[in-house]
Amino acid sequence: MAGDSSTKLEITKIEAQKRAGRYNVYVNGHYAFPVSEDVLIRYRLLKGTELTADMIKTLESADDQSKAYELALNYLSYQQRTEKELSDYLVKKEVPETTVAPVMARLIDDKLLDDEHYAHSYVRTMKRTSDKGPSVIRRQLKQRGVKDELIDNALAEDYQPNEQLERLSELVKKLKRQYQKLTPKIQRQKVQQRLVEKGFSFDLVGQALAETSFEMDSETELALLSSQAEKLWRRYHAKPERERQLKIRQSLYRKGFSGDLISRWLEQKAEEES
Repeated sequence: MAGDSSTKLEITKIEAQKRAGRYNVYVNGHYAFPVSEDVLIRYRLLKGTELTADMIKTLESADDQSKAYELALNYLSYQQRTEKELSDYLVKKEVPETTVAPVMARLIDDKLLDDEHYAHSYVRTMKRTSDKGPSVIRRQLKQRGVKDELIDNALAEDYQPNEQLERLSELVKKLKRQYQKLTPKIQRQKVQQRLVEKGFSFDLVGQALAETSFEMDSETELALLSSQAEKLWRRYHAKPERERQLKIRQSLYRKGFSGDLISRWLEQKAEEES
């Protein structure tokens, strides 16, 4: 509201809006500006309160912050957020940067934003509800803007090596069942790869695998080899015999079958074909 220094500015009416918690302030009989209930109380605005032009600017700025604060509280009501997530949200909502900074500071002071607490809570939740290891959890927290030091502390305190080994033991059993139709060698490779991709360290994965037996009885392995070898035999049927056998041998070896077992099958097949 405009006014020179000689004009007396006095609140003549405060009127509640239809929107709960919002008020219209009238100065010298004319509508001047809106405020939230928070600003109304904080600045003790009453009918008859005298204002200055600078004070009105301060109230308008305070109201902008109050609206942004309410917006932030609503966003935080659904789940915990990091400082970066909340800041990004306010910017997305077109809240001016000059308003975002004081609102963020207030939320931190009120303990409604706490990246340290968030990191600990996130690690504990992921440990309990997911199959993700530390490196994946670390990456997810970094994407949310949490500082490295806070992530390190949370992981060290809340997901210790013995707990990781317990989870790895469960995951190894589960993954073994998924790859049970593969040779023991490939089973082990696949399980190791999946566990590392889930975020567990090579060292701990190695410890977990060292306590796990990947075995297949010779009869089952021979039946598995025969099934795959027959497909390869048909695939390379048009090749010269020497080249066909070489390609079959290479393919089966990559699938984890032993050289002796492959040779036995090829010899038997050659006898059948002769």
